[in-house]
Amino acid sequence: MKRRRLTPEGKAKVRAARLRRLRPGLVEDTMAGLAAMYGHPTWQRVHDPMSELVLTILSQNTADVNAEKAFDALRRRWPSAPGSSTARINRPGWGGAGIGGGPAPDWAAVESVPVAELVDVIRPGGLAPQKAPRIQAALRTVRESRGDYSLEFLGDLPALEALGWLTAIDGVGRKTASVVLLFAFGAPLMPVDRHVERVSKRIGLVPEAVDVDAAHELFLALLEPDQMHEAHVNLITHGRQTCHAQRPACGSCLLAPRCRYVDSRAP
Repeated sequence: MKRRRLTPEGKAKVRAARLRRLRPGLVEDTMAGLAAMYGHPTWQRVHDPMSELVLTILSQNTADVNAEKAFDALRRRWPSAPGSSTARINRPGWGGAGIGGGPAPDWAAVESVPVAELVDVIRPGGLAPQKAPRIQAALRTVRESRGDYSLEFLGDLPALEALGWLTAIDGVGRKTASVVLLFAFGAPLMPVDRHVERVSKRIGLVPEAVDVDAAHELFLALLEPDQMHEAHVNLITHGRQTCHAQRPACGSCLLAPRCRYVDSRAP
């Protein structure tokens, strides 16, 4: 008799159970150590969900500060309302200086302009020829499906259903969709970016051979819903400030006693 193949969710539950059995308390110790180093970030909305989506697309494969320049350029070129605040607004987990305060860009104008013009405006963000069509495709999909450019309806859906809706848009992967839903609605999802992946694999929360999609599933099995935001923000912060890709500052890290990067036999 053939054994039934596990779903990605089933595999994640098996991996999570194995980690709890072989390294008991690792998740709890990691959360506590990160909180001792960086505090307990609390969720609050900073950007509307469409702005969050476009800003996250702009941040793909580039520094957050470059994405900010591109987003601010969008708003200057196609403002939705006259005037805007010069104050910078930022949110936990973001690596730039923040985007300028004020209304979102005129999304109808952004969708309808020739793609070459949009490429030129967002060029400071890097990879503009790839990102401009993605942004316009996302705007077009939302408008054709919903009649406007609002993503507020996603907040009324179960988190995984909202995730499926967003990832059906060309160019919107699981990390991007998870970022939008976590930060715009506080949805219990765990975006896995390069910092989260690096830190979690070094500690041993995520097996080295697990790909990013499977890592997203594993975190859903490892963490409680109310831990997602704090874990995401603190793992990113740890990756930026301490657990660098090159020359990590292990000597000042409170997670070192349980980190498999420091000691391959760490408990």
